[in-house]
Amino acid sequence: MKKIHLKKEPNLSAKYDAFPYQKEAFMAIKDLDYAAVFHEQGLGKTKIAIDLLLYWLDKTSIDTVLIVTKKQLIRNWENELKNHTNIHPSILTTNKASNYHVFSGPARVVITNFETLSVEKERFALYLNTRNVAIIIDESAKIKNPESKLTQTYFELAPLFQKKVIMTGTPVANRPYDIWAQIYFLDQGASLGVDFSEFKRRTDLSNELSSNHELQENFENSVSNIFDNIKSFSVRETKNSGVVALPAKVYIQEDAYFAEEQKVLYDEIRETLKADVIKEGQMIIDDSSSTVKRLLRLVQVASNPRLVDESYKGAVAKEIVLDILLKKILGAGEKCIIWTCFIENVNYLKKRYEHYGSIKIHGGMKMEDRNRSVERFRMEEYKVMLATPASAKEGLTLTMANHVIFYDRSFSLDDYLQAQDRIHRISQTKTCYIHNIIMQDSIDEWVDVLLNAKQQAAFLAQGDVSLREYRSTIDYSFGDIVKKILFANEEDLKYE
Repeated sequence: MKKIHLKKEPNLSAKYDAFPYQKEAFMAIKDLDYAAVFHEQGLGKTKIAIDLLLYWLDKTSIDTVLIVTKKQLIRNWENELKNHTNIHPSILTTNKASNYHVFSGPARVVITNFETLSVEKERFALYLNTRNVAIIIDESAKIKNPESKLTQTYFELAPLFQKKVIMTGTPVANRPYDIWAQIYFLDQGASLGVDFSEFKRRTDLSNELSSNHELQENFENSVSNIFDNIKSFSVRETKNSGVVALPAKVYIQEDAYFAEEQKVLYDEIRETLKADVIKEGQMIIDDSSSTVKRLLRLVQVASNPRLVDESYKGAVAKEIVLDILLKKILGAGEKCIIWTCFIENVNYLKKRYEHYGSIKIHGGMKMEDRNRSVERFRMEEYKVMLATPASAKEGLTLTMANHVIFYDRSFSLDDYLQAQDRIHRISQTKTCYIHNIIMQDSIDEWVDVLLNAKQQAAFLAQGDVSLREYRSTIDYSFGDIVKKILFANEEDLKYE
């Protein structure tokens, strides 16, 4: 298809040069039909993407570049394009009436959110058949579930794009098989196969691995082959590779111990969970929403018993630890972000620490209110940010703080990694401290081991470590640990 020329073409020069490692990534993929940019968060993937789209529009037959991102990141992309280019992008939304002029107009760069492609699938198909369109998907782990309606839409439209690039710092967002759908969008199964069920079976970080060495070996060999199969079209840099000089990141475990009333409530809920996770001698803990929801009840009680019992009047162990931590951090003249999975915690702790100059971000707030909170946090008088990872883990540079405190954690590796790296990014000048408050003798200990196992498996799948290095650090005991936690007083109980 011949390129469509405009009467007045935009200036396609970049305002600023890229860092050497960004230029290297750009050169490696600029002429490929599809590619993956898996640079770790905070290493400037956006600049690589901008240089790619300028090159495509200037030197190839591409008419338009479509940037797909999360709704909350559209403003970031508009700002980045304004800062780095002379292009004024058009915006597609889920409002069909307002999209007509974009589909029929001459825009060289269009920004939209993930859901719009589903809402506008028919018009997109027509649009892609009349123009040479390239797509850049930011935070591509959004399409990690191949069975979702959203991902299926991307699979259907994929062959109509002339060039395709996916970007994420966490391609293995939670389990190794999360990478399959993202790569399938690029190559329709050429590198990782067309059978997701089989791929998942071979790369599932399951509880059965804890006691089966044959399963361990098969899992490790399968996962270690993933990056070898995609490296011809993938680029990845990590902060440990020396491409940028970043301050050290220090992990600190902050131990908490149950208050008496809190422990009573915890044990009551633990008792009700036993029948749910052990059936006919088999562990049924998996990633299903129902199982996760049940186990999150224990996480809630360990975090703040009021989340499950509004009448709770007793002490909350983690508050005591957090009080001490904040006094120490703020006393040193530094700022911090407190992460919690629960909106109720954000609201409660925001009030508790109002005297420190606290601000909050969570999914129940309008986008403009979240943006206002970020701007306030840049001011000297605001010292503490309370946030949920779901609402603020991506796209934000919060290097005015150098401490993050995980008051509690979900089972999501992506939430954990993305949230901590809001502070560990280019422009950070101070040592970064990652504080994990862990309730002893609780589900928190299992979450800690599980997230570490997921992270090590992600390193292996992404090519960050060798198989030998992986085997020297991996701990498959998470399945045994959760049994011990749930059946703490029943040492003679046997499991198959």
